[in-house]
This record gives sequence, structure tokens and C-alpha cells, in this order.
Amino acid sequence: MPILTLQTWAGTPKEKKRELVETFTREIVKILDCPPEAVTVIIEEVPKDNWGAAGELCSERFPDK
Repeated sequence: MPILTLQTWAGTPKEKKRELVETFTREIVKILDCPPEAVTVIIEEVPKDNWGAAGELCSERFPDK
């Protein structure tokens, strides 16, 4: 039973999450030849204040518009 975990910044629209789940499930089914019911996708949203890259908080490096 494949379990995929995706971490992304908080605020991803529901439509995009749906697209991610559908696409990941479809591709895993194709690659691993398993039924879609066996695939689990977990989306973990992390606030930019809790994510760092290149020595900076992502909230400062990539401020919201």
C-alpha cells in the first residue's frame, strides 16, 4: 500500500490539492500496477514561518503578495 506524503506551504487552494491527489494516485497506479484504493496521499501544510531555506525563514524570503 503506497503512501505518499507531500509537504508544502500553508494556503494551497483545495482545487490544487485535489489535482495533486488525482495526479499522484494515477501515476502511482500506473508505475506500481496497484489499484487506486491502495494509494494514500497525505498533504502536510507548513506555515512559512516554520520553513527555512538558504538560511532564511521562507516567510521573509518569499513574502506573500
